[in-house]
Amino acid sequence: LGKHEKNTPIKVLVTGAAGQIAYSLLFSIAKGDVFGKDQPVILVLLDIPVMMGVLEGVVMELQDCAIPVLREVIATDKEEVAFKDLDVAILVGSMPRREGMERKDLLKANVAIFKSQGAALEKYAKKTVKVLVVGNPANTNCLIAAKSAPSIPKENFSCLTRLDHNRARSQVAMRCGVPASHVKNVIIWGNHSSTQYPDVHHCKVNMSGSEVGCFEAVKDDAWLKGDFISTVQLRGAAVIKARKLSSAMSAAKAICDHVRDIWFGTAPGEFVSMGVYSSGNKYGVPEDLIYSFPVEIKNKTWKIVNDLPVNDFSRSKMDATAAELVDERDTAVTFLGE
Repeated sequence: LGKHEKNTPIKVLVTGAAGQIAYSLLFSIAKGDVFGKDQPVILVLLDIPVMMGVLEGVVMELQDCAIPVLREVIATDKEEVAFKDLDVAILVGSMPRREGMERKDLLKANVAIFKSQGAALEKYAKKTVKVLVVGNPANTNCLIAAKSAPSIPKENFSCLTRLDHNRARSQVAMRCGVPASHVKNVIIWGNHSSTQYPDVHHCKVNMSGSEVGCFEAVKDDAWLKGDFISTVQLRGAAVIKARKLSSAMSAAKAICDHVRDIWFGTAPGEFVSMGVYSSGNKYGVPEDLIYSFPVEIKNKTWKIVNDLPVNDFSRSKMDATAAELVDERDTAVTFLGE
């Protein structure tokens, strides 16, 4: 294949590839939902040695899907194989929180993983690689990976808050009795944790042909400032309680949305939420954090939407989630030096 041909395959890594998010995600990427129906893809699947048997089964299934654009599937437990010449890295694998585990221990285990994967990105991947971190605590894991890959631009790193964004969008849509596509410009501020702030002050709802503000469309301020926020913040826990497993289908869908928007850009007048480097933001969020902002994307480059007015209600919630991220970062950085 010619080097500059449109149809040169792109190389995409998914880590935690034997896990349940990946099981939904890999099929979507392979069949062209993310990079387009005529873009050949080489899928690289990384997991830990003990999962190699399971991963072999996933490879068989991908082969059995008989997908034309899926050019090759590489399954490995070795970072030097997994991170070689990547165009896109989707880091789903992380150390999950076990019962009775201190938050600090969880952070320490994940710093080790993402320090190692950041170093592998630095050593083996293309410098243009786009890196999406999904594994929790996603914001801080993303920060550690970026710090461990100094020669890859910080702008190439982001973490997933699109699932929260989609949850917020859907809650508003259901409340207004419209399809989710009629709701735009919800914002998730801050950490992908229960301190995140789902903000609808700039959200627009298309009600029978005309766009109205969310508060006007919903006509229930108490709900929007109360139960709506806590429903979105605690949705992951609600899914676990019901399914006895964490969100997988919806997480995979959000990953597809996030990466597709990086690849093809956002629609005019629309912004989406993603965790990105806070440097240079106009919202008073501390520097050197991965914090979820509203962003617009063009030419595979995001830009924070910096001119939105922020009221006191929003301010306090944006500050609270920032404080949690500063605390997480400071703890993680001490582990990084060890």
